[in-house]
Amino acid sequence: MPTTYSHEFRAELLYDLCAALVKEGLGGPETWQKCEGSAQVFAQRAIMESIGEERWNLLQRNAEYHLNVSDVAERDGEDKLLGNGRLAVTIECTGCGFLKVGPAIAALEEESPGLGAAFYWTLTYALYRVMRIYNHDDALQYEERMHEYAEEEEANREQYEFPEAEKALPECIRKTLKSEDHRAFTLGARQLLMKHARGKFRGWIERLRAIQRLSRMRLPADAYFREDGGYDTIPLPSLLVAFKEHDAAVACFDEESQYMLEGSAEPTLGVVFSPQKHEEVRHALRVVGRFIALNYELFQLVEALAEWEKRHAGTCLDRGEPSFRAA
Repeated sequence: MPTTYSHEFRAELLYDLCAALVKEGLGGPETWQKCEGSAQVFAQRAIMESIGEERWNLLQRNAEYHLNVSDVAERDGEDKLLGNGRLAVTIECTGCGFLKVGPAIAALEEESPGLGAAFYWTLTYALYRVMRIYNHDDALQYEERMHEYAEEEEANREQYEFPEAEKALPECIRKTLKSEDHRAFTLGARQLLMKHARGKFRGWIERLRAIQRLSRMRLPADAYFREDGGYDTIPLPSLLVAFKEHDAAVACFDEESQYMLEGSAEPTLGVVFSPQKHEEVRHALRVVGRFIALNYELFQLVEALAEWEKRHAGTCLDRGEPSFRAA
């Protein structure tokens, strides 16, 4: 007679997931032995092995991502079964990374007028395709809302503080904001970056081009989370982009971030799949793999810019303890 008995609710889905991971070359007999026969631990370890220790450590240093595979998804604030033998893989961000890009832009502009602006906008557009970031545009919108609130409460107008986000922008960025021919600017930015691809800052531009390539891969996530999830807010930012240590973007973010965790935020990434359908499993793995690969390139760039600033600019990079930023 057995002395112990264990039962996992809807365990068949978990074992289907483990089998699908093995078929895709993730995990094997040695991993199963290390997990002492636990399907849940096996699935977690197989996924972590696919990410790799180096990548995982880089992401841990710069952001707080949480990868989860589950048979439930949020609906109007409650977890509801996906049903039909489906699972959802999600990546959520609970602490965003930080990129101070001002010194790099200044150095690029000194190398060639317009190069800093080209670098900044190319990076911004690439990241927009894959994740939510918080930058000068969010600061401008926050300032506009503050002016609207102040107008509605004329008697208490003096209590409002306005960040003056546009004045905090580098001159080269401020000029491009007023550019009416966006297509011509984009083409000029591409040509300028290509011209300096083997120049003094080729390492930065190589990282940027890698991010750009990965962002253009057509791997759409599942629309289920956006249309039917019932989340209170859009995904939390994965990256705060500022020009200086305590500029307007940082100030606006620190104000807004106080309320970001009050509601239920949509996952940064979400894909629904059936572990019994090989093509759906491969699609989910490709989507997650692209996201991890892009973040790997992004945070290598973040650390490279920070290291360059320490060596050349001599400024302190201690950010203290701002709200909702990863350590």
